[in-house]
Amino acid sequence: TIGMADPYHYRNKAAFQVRMTKTGKLIAGLYKPESHHLVDLPTFETQRKLTLEIIRKTLALMEKWHVCAYNERTNKGTVKTLVVREAFATNEAQLVFVTNERFIAHASEIAAELRNEFPQLVSVMQNYNPGKTSLVYGDETTRIFGRDYIIEKLGDVSFKLSARAFFQMNPIQTKKMYDEVKQALNLKQGEILVDAYCGVGTIGLYCGKEAGLVLGMDVVSEAIADAKENAAMSGIKNVVYEEGDAKKIFAKWEKAGQKFDALVVDPPRTGLDDETIKVILRNKPKKFVYVSCNPSTLARDLVSLVSKYDVSYIQPIDMFPQTARTEAVVKLDLRTE
Repeated sequence: TIGMADPYHYRNKAAFQVRMTKTGKLIAGLYKPESHHLVDLPTFETQRKLTLEIIRKTLALMEKWHVCAYNERTNKGTVKTLVVREAFATNEAQLVFVTNERFIAHASEIAAELRNEFPQLVSVMQNYNPGKTSLVYGDETTRIFGRDYIIEKLGDVSFKLSARAFFQMNPIQTKKMYDEVKQALNLKQGEILVDAYCGVGTIGLYCGKEAGLVLGMDVVSEAIADAKENAAMSGIKNVVYEEGDAKKIFAKWEKAGQKFDALVVDPPRTGLDDETIKVILRNKPKKFVYVSCNPSTLARDLVSLVSKYDVSYIQPIDMFPQTARTEAVVKLDLRTE
């Protein structure tokens, strides 16, 4: 595997559930496995120091200003989750209050005190996600203080990251992984690259400078907006982004006669759906790289993909030290008929 020198404090994002104990103390952390018993985490080796300091200070300010935590049993209360994201390259940080209610008491006072203590905190947001749900985020995000985004960099490409936009959690290893993707694609002048599940445009913008055109797609509207801004911010003009489900966008392009030479997919843990695999096998791009965060769904998808492709190699990437998780970059070669 491609490892890293320091396996600790590598995560650029923390999403900690917030609850109140029977003694009235606010805690923030993660659930025990297969339970809803919340474990308070004032320290956590895989999280950045600043992230934990912001979360602890926020809890103290919530207690000071009498901001209620969400109660799962009664389905009442305000703050469900605190999400902090840090940019490794710029040291900027963003705090998101995920709430059960639209109104956060004394939000501006809390934001002002946080900003006074943490000048790196350039963005404080609220995401409204009411009711009992397993999803961290709801659809509505508003700004409390500062900017809507923070800026991260990979190589010479800058990325605006809004609250809900996906970005890899380990930027140090992300660059190594994308260098591997770039090498596997080996794009030539004028080739058309499709960046499926593009998020904020990371892979396409980092790897597609040599391409004639990069076509990206994602279901999150904020991510597509960020991708367009990221391209403009880095002066990259050979990109087009569309919001929508991968299989629907693929079908739309296929109907319009849009051809492409290369494809990179970086799907969620559920992997590729059957319709997307069918579209890939019909279009048969000669260059194809699969970035996987789940070996089991990768293995499942390869069973179908090897009907047209040979697996040239699989390069594991240790993105999540101290965990059982791993990512992989898979180079697939179109089989000669």
